[in-house]
Amino acid sequence: MTKFSIIIPCFNAEATLGTTLDSIRAQSYTDWEAIIVDDGSTDKSGQIARSFAQRDSRITSVRNKLKNPSTARNYGAMNIAHGEIFAFCDADDVWSTGKLASLAQAFTDPKIHGAFGQIAFFKNTPRDASVFSTVPNGNLTIEILLGENPVCTCSNLSIRRDSFIRSGGFAIDMVHNEDLDWLVRAVGQGLQIVGLQELHTYYRSSPGGLSSDLEAMATSRQRVFATAAQFGVCPSPQNHAIYHRYLARRALRMCDNRRLPLRFTLAGIKSSPLGFFSSPRRGALTLIAALGVLVMPRPLIRSLFA
Repeated sequence: MTKFSIIIPCFNAEATLGTTLDSIRAQSYTDWEAIIVDDGSTDKSGQIARSFAQRDSRITSVRNKLKNPSTARNYGAMNIAHGEIFAFCDADDVWSTGKLASLAQAFTDPKIHGAFGQIAFFKNTPRDASVFSTVPNGNLTIEILLGENPVCTCSNLSIRRDSFIRSGGFAIDMVHNEDLDWLVRAVGQGLQIVGLQELHTYYRSSPGGLSSDLEAMATSRQRVFATAAQFGVCPSPQNHAIYHRYLARRALRMCDNRRLPLRFTLAGIKSSPLGFFSSPRRGALTLIAALGVLVMPRPLIRSLFA
């Protein structure tokens, strides 16, 4: 059996899909298959996917027309994939060359059901990355997830095949926070998901539609609360504060709306000052930056935060 099945949902990603697939083909660990699930693209994404599949027999391209990323991921994993471990990757992100080798070593421990690594955020090329996620020690808990999700993106998530199937997959009626909702369910069901202190994934920051996306993320979080409540966990004021700090920092990185970072910052401080400043440096810098972008020239904002 193939070790890793890499599931790649794709919709109109002609500008980035090739770079994503190049990073997968460059993996030092070579026992993998990649399944591109085209969600009804109208650009050259399908052509690019087929071209890579012709050059590399480990790559397969299938269509799952006009659904959504969660449906595409579930379809690729549950209907097409043959691997022992599912590793998800979005069609605009990039993997470090040692990611699969790191995961293969981690999954030698039979007690581990899932794993993730560190994220680097970039705009144009991974070499530009200057902001990195924090990976907590030990297993994920629902309490951690209700604050700032350290997995950050589906592109950073890998899970054993049988564990993912038993979980029921991603909620297909969610567009935002579907990964967080799945993580809460998985952890609540007893799956052990661990963070690895290694850089695994480069996340491409895109300013398009950011304000509405962040607002939608905050709204969809109510669905995650309902999922957490099924396992007897309710969000604390500290959780709310940490999450709003995360939204404020993400809004700063995208440079889309001058007022949005401060709105999230003030909401976090109002919820719990102790929570917002639980990481004093991160909290203080977020507050200073949120105030600063109100008066900074936009080119300076981009150079500092993008």
